[in-house]
Amino acid sequence: MIDRQKTNLIPLHGLYLRQLQRFLLFLYLYRQKSIDMKKIYIALLAVLVAVTTVSAQAYEDNIQYDKKKQTAIAINYSYSPEAVENAFIQKMEKLGYKAKEEKGILNRDKGFLVFKNAYVTDITKDRMDYIVKVERKSRKESDAAVLYLIISKDGENAMAKMDAGDVGRAKQYLNDMIPAIEAADLEIQIKNQQETVAKSEKKLSDLRDDQISLEKKLADNKTNQENTQKDIESQKQALGTLIGKRKN
Repeated sequence: MIDRQKTNLIPLHGLYLRQLQRFLLFLYLYRQKSIDMKKIYIALLAVLVAVTTVSAQAYEDNIQYDKKKQTAIAINYSYSPEAVENAFIQKMEKLGYKAKEEKGILNRDKGFLVFKNAYVTDITKDRMDYIVKVERKSRKESDAAVLYLIISKDGENAMAKMDAGDVGRAKQYLNDMIPAIEAADLEIQIKNQQETVAKSEKKLSDLRDDQISLEKKLADNKTNQENTQKDIESQKQALGTLIGKRKN
């Protein structure tokens, strides 16, 4: 198994070095008081963006599946688990493969998606089973997800037998998913906004119905008031007639 830290840092060594050089230059300029606070903010923002971009790289990890610890390829995405999962499903569906989801209250593998005997040429020329689990990164981060990809053959984890090229292509496959995830995330946002609009339209329709009902009640109330006023006048006349019949 390839060391996870070495796998992450070696191809990015040059980029980390450049960012370190920029940061040291920034500290030097700051000490010389030759830049203002706005430039400091811009420099820090540039470093932050670069580090964020670098961190979105696939790496090797382990996850429990089928009652044992499995070697997997993992990657962190700054998107919701729903967007990440939808994107992976859609990519596989375009290749003609549908997921079988592990279900059941007592099923410890609940939530895993299994794509059986799939032919993904971007990863390997061989047919493999692709087993995916997408989890929320943490309770506090609703818009951050971790995707785990297990690649198996004939019921056995195939990672140990895959050559370095195939493993690298599998990692790159996950690295390159950002556009698909962005598209899936946009569709979720559109769907949520459509639901918000529909909810507001329903509320407006209900308010208008209430208005019609209230206006009818007010009209009925006005009619009832007028009829009651006429009745009062009639009753007063009757009362006056009765009083007039009194004997002194």
